[in-house]
Amino acid sequence: MNSTGVFPTIAWSAGAGCHGGCGQKVFVEQGKMVRIEGDENHPWNQGRSCPRVLALTQYMYHPDRITRPLKRVGERGEGKFEPISWDEAFDTCEQRLNEIKRKYGAESVVFAQGTGRDIGGPITFLAYSFGSPNWCQLGLSGQSCYTPRLGSMKSVIGDFGVVDCSQFLERRYQDPEWVAPEVIIVWGQDPPNGCPDAFFGHWIVDCMKRGSKIISVDPRNTWMTGRAAHHLQIRPGTDGALALGMLNVIINEGIYDKAFVEKWVHGFEQLKARVQDYPLEKVAAIVEVPADRIAAAARMFAKARQAAVHWGVPIDMCPDSTAVAHAIICLWTITGNIDIPGGQVIAKPSHGVSSYPYTTEELLQLYGEEMIGRLTKKRIGADTYPMVKNFRAWAHPDMVIDQMQTGEPYPLKAAWIQTANILGGQAARAGFHYEALKKLEFIVVVDLFHNPTSMALADLVLPAATFPEKDSIRAWYAPLSIIQKRVQVAECKSDWEINFELAKRFNPEGLKQWNTVEDMFNERLAPSGMTFQDLRKLGGWKMAGEGPSRPYRRHERGLLRPDRKPGFNTASGKVEVYCDTFKSWGLDPLPFYTEPPQSRTSTPELYEKYPLVMITGARSQLFFHSEHRMIPWLREKMPDPYVEIHPETAARYAIYDGEWVYLKNDMGRVKRKAKISRRVKPGHVHTMHGWWLPELQGKAPDLFGVWDYQINKIIPGPQCSKSGFGGGQYKTTLCTLAKIED
Repeated sequence: MNSTGVFPTIAWSAGAGCHGGCGQKVFVEQGKMVRIEGDENHPWNQGRSCPRVLALTQYMYHPDRITRPLKRVGERGEGKFEPISWDEAFDTCEQRLNEIKRKYGAESVVFAQGTGRDIGGPITFLAYSFGSPNWCQLGLSGQSCYTPRLGSMKSVIGDFGVVDCSQFLERRYQDPEWVAPEVIIVWGQDPPNGCPDAFFGHWIVDCMKRGSKIISVDPRNTWMTGRAAHHLQIRPGTDGALALGMLNVIINEGIYDKAFVEKWVHGFEQLKARVQDYPLEKVAAIVEVPADRIAAAARMFAKARQAAVHWGVPIDMCPDSTAVAHAIICLWTITGNIDIPGGQVIAKPSHGVSSYPYTTEELLQLYGEEMIGRLTKKRIGADTYPMVKNFRAWAHPDMVIDQMQTGEPYPLKAAWIQTANILGGQAARAGFHYEALKKLEFIVVVDLFHNPTSMALADLVLPAATFPEKDSIRAWYAPLSIIQKRVQVAECKSDWEINFELAKRFNPEGLKQWNTVEDMFNERLAPSGMTFQDLRKLGGWKMAGEGPSRPYRRHERGLLRPDRKPGFNTASGKVEVYCDTFKSWGLDPLPFYTEPPQSRTSTPELYEKYPLVMITGARSQLFFHSEHRMIPWLREKMPDPYVEIHPETAARYAIYDGEWVYLKNDMGRVKRKAKISRRVKPGHVHTMHGWWLPELQGKAPDLFGVWDYQINKIIPGPQCSKSGFGGGQYKTTLCTLAKIED
């Protein structure tokens, strides 16, 4: 009888996909994982697991998984690859990329990643070791995933804020310091269906069980909206107008926290003047929600003893989304809900550790002004958008793909694509991305399965590891955690192992202080006073004690600012609702509303032709973006890509439930199975993104059916945002429905 070892670790991609953080127990027999369960002793998820984790054995040991390095031997798109050794793969990468660097400069190589995964550390480490400033989420128009909200929070508050669900306290809901939020605005999110950045979705449900009331802002009807005290079913993309209308009510009725505003808020009078431009009747007409319902929700939020906002990626995908985020930040600010129990808690990395340098500020501290200044001069988008230049170190994805086509102001010649199925996943203007990427001389894809991107474009495919097969660190808020390798699958390597090897080859002198990946982990962990092995002995995680990483009211105790003075980490020491940082970047220092670029108001002639607002990208427990379509347990629960259509809309187009239809606009058409449902309003349709069919032929032109099923084929670009961040048109594109006659 085989003995089974049970080992703790932390889930973060690959395998589960997701934004990670959940404690898991890996059950191993004779070197093979036989099952996985949630770790009931881990404070993050307290024993719970999602379907993707529970199906991990099918993912890890799937017959189609790539387990050896592959070299393309036919033409691009022919689907002809042969296995090679890791030595040959590394040698080829080193030789080809250095050759391109000598001819065109390091900036001619783009390092592209997906969203939410455990990749920011490995890919920036490789990009900067190579010397390229051009790291981005290629295809994700406007970096429209959390970055716009983060940029606004950093500019306005000086730190990041999340709803307080006791996640920073080891005893969680039993901690006497914590109280449940009286009210939570769940804005553009359906928490039970997914875990967004550094957040476990069911925490909201846990708070509801403890008395929290919900205000839901969502164009659709969901599990969450059905349990909300108020459901504000807005027109997609009008979130900014709603936030400004709620501010109008709260300020004009005097139901804001006057003491907090007087002591800790900069620019309140200017904000008060700005919201007069958004009277309730005007806002109601824009957002398509009755004025009395908006007012009732605003009053409920403002009058709560403690309240918070849990928000989702639709904020980032609004036009001028940094301004939308700014308006929502003002809601929790002027009601005095910052860093109080049950409010919008300041979220700092546990023990002062960050997995990788996240902001431009951190990059300067790590690499120095000379190096970052040199890289920034070549970083695509930095000269165009001051916010892109000064917050985070992304290259601008819309400008990157345009430059790939034009070659101006300098040519792009290679791409390193890691954790990103660009063609089948995040790329708006997917066809345009395909044509631009085909121009490159050399493309490496690091992934676990073939997908439309690897099949269409890759010269080399390197096999990555799932989270039970790798060591890594996680310092995304709390707790400070390590991911611990428990099994090995064939020749697969972790993203850290792959990138560390190549980084050492590209920059041997600069990286000589680290002999192993663990050496580098230990340097990142140094502020905690612990090593990787120390954390292993502690079971893999540690919550922070009293200090800057632990709430509450740190602004009163001098724990948010480098100078240790009371206040917030801004120039004024206050929350800057009139944002001087935005002003210095040539942006409006106050929040404002921008109409979606396609709408009955912006484009009436287009609306006449395409009268349906297409919402894309709602999250699923079954799939993470474009992953998992080949996993039997998961695909069985959702075998086909569907489009939700209101019964009135279906009747107008003579569409019956279960019929295959086209979603169409001027950019093309995509197939979907009709699902007649009251989850959407008349005039709206909703469909999931990331669909391709692994069971179809992989070689071009089929590419697993991506051009028939990838909804982002008909999403336009570039982004609609003056700051450069946000405004990807994934939730507001106009379309129509058509029967498939053949």
